[in-house]
Amino acid sequence: MTHWKIIAGKENEYFYLTITIINWLAVFISQKYFEIITSSLKYCQDKKELRIAGFVIMPNHLHLICAGILNHPLSDTIRDFKQFTAKKIIEALRDEKRNEILSNFREAANEDSRGNEHKIWIEGNHPILVEDEYMFRNKLSYMHDNPVRKGFVSQAEHWLYSSARNYYFNDHTILKIKCIA
Repeated sequence: MTHWKIIAGKENEYFYLTITIINWLAVFISQKYFEIITSSLKYCQDKKELRIAGFVIMPNHLHLICAGILNHPLSDTIRDFKQFTAKKIIEALRDEKRNEILSNFREAANEDSRGNEHKIWIEGNHPILVEDEYMFRNKLSYMHDNPVRKGFVSQAEHWLYSSARNYYFNDHTILKIKCIA
């Protein structure tokens, strides 16, 4: 018997999300940027009860399999996550004088006409409801293989910023996950 049926229900619906940097710019190129993402996700887990069943953070996007709860809907949590991380990423880019990327983010904000100085994240998250265990395993495998397909590592579990390490080594040092299948 799988654990899937135990967590079924609207409050516990898991979604596969892709959260992408504007123009697919490689922002996450050092530990500082990965930590912005992971610390914000940890905050969402602790304070907003975000349930993460899988993740991978790539240089220009991240994938999550996650769920919210009634008091903290997933859409609100992801919106807040994107707003907070955008501010932190801008601060880090300014500190490092990565002016070309900042210029791209300013241009994207100007095109967006919402009055923001910078736009970091592409609109939307492309949420896909994870309907069953087969789909969960399929999406998880796709996420975990992403760094391998890009040539960053030869085995998925070698990518530090991936839940592959959680599943292969029971290593929860980067992020704790909740296995749902």
